[in-house]
Amino acid sequence: MGVFSKVHRYREAGEDVNVNNEERFGLPVRSLFTSTKFFTLHHRIEITDAEERVVYRAETKFPSIHDKTDIYDASGRFVSHIERKIFTLHERRFVTMADGRAFELSNELFHLVKDITNLEGLGWQLTGNILGLNFELYDQAGAVIAVIAQKMFSIHDKYCIDLYQPEEEETVVTILVALQHMIRDREAAASSGGSSGSSGQ
Repeated sequence: MGVFSKVHRYREAGEDVNVNNEERFGLPVRSLFTSTKFFTLHHRIEITDAEERVVYRAETKFPSIHDKTDIYDASGRFVSHIERKIFTLHERRFVTMADGRAFELSNELFHLVKDITNLEGLGWQLTGNILGLNFELYDQAGAVIAVIAQKMFSIHDKYCIDLYQPEEEETVVTILVALQHMIRDREAAASSGGSSGSSGQ
């Protein structure tokens, strides 16, 4: 099970915190879990809490050249908007939060060793295996904000978010959704014969 693995850190709701996360960062303040669902007219991601109650929904309507995605909380309150930047050598998403804060995510595609994902406008650092969506987020002071891990061999994409700074919850959820879209773009480009950049390993 992922809970006992130092490498693979995904866990299901109700399972204990991953041993590696607990040893390095202590127990998270809150944990969230996501599941991606694909429909004909839109792409939906649901984020649930430890009791499996939906707390956020991300919806993308197709067709959309800019891959516009909106995130709402369980009450229907707008949380954030994500939009793709086209005509660039980097995979890039622009984000606008409900409070007016704005930032960008971009992947440097041609890095030879591993992907480098920039969070421009936040001052945060993202480390780990981005392509595999097993990574950590740190704030300007180097304190951990969240640890995110993907479930392996799942029909639907599933992720666990362990939050250590719960006040940043909505921003963390938005970053995860944006990264999922960026990786989906890369996979689509690879399947169509386009350049997929580095392997992310």
